[in-house]
Amino acid sequence: MADARVPSPRSREHSKLAQPKIEVRRSKRRRRTVTAYREGETLVVLIPAMMTRAEEAHWVAEMQRKLQRTESRRASPARESDAALLARCAELSARYLDGEANPAVVRWVPPMRTRWASCTPADASIRVSERLRDVPPWVLDYVLVHELAHLKVAAHNAEFWALVRRYPKTERAMGYLEGLSSAAGLGIAAED
Repeated sequence: MADARVPSPRSREHSKLAQPKIEVRRSKRRRRTVTAYREGETLVVLIPAMMTRAEEAHWVAEMQRKLQRTESRRASPARESDAALLARCAELSARYLDGEANPAVVRWVPPMRTRWASCTPADASIRVSERLRDVPPWVLDYVLVHELAHLKVAAHNAEFWALVRRYPKTERAMGYLEGLSSAAGLGIAAED
């Protein structure tokens, strides 16, 4: 009979996958602050050198929780699937466009060369570039509102921009996209 306290090779393998890699870096210059960030798959925690092992354990757990909360807040559920994108569009249309912009299809597409997204009002379809999967949720929301507004007004005229600017983070998101385009050398304008 196997000893219940000895984990099977399979459960040991599972626990290795479930546990993130953690690297603690102690600094003699650091006096009070604790900081954490991700470096690939590793959680790096920076702590003062004088901390005890118990304090280290406390702060590693605390920083792990804090970073996880931050990352989950940043992640937009719309990134998960085309159906999630469509659901997000319904929410944004209801909130900013009086529920009058209703796409038939919204889907992720391979990276576009000159646009972040596109809309075809004739068939009420919206395509969103895969390049936007990792942007903050408020930037993705701006792009979706922009494309939803095209379902009501095709041209980039005053009426169109009045609809888009109902989204409160329009200017901020446009700046983010311009910076992203410039940094990546894409040449994609935020207005397209």
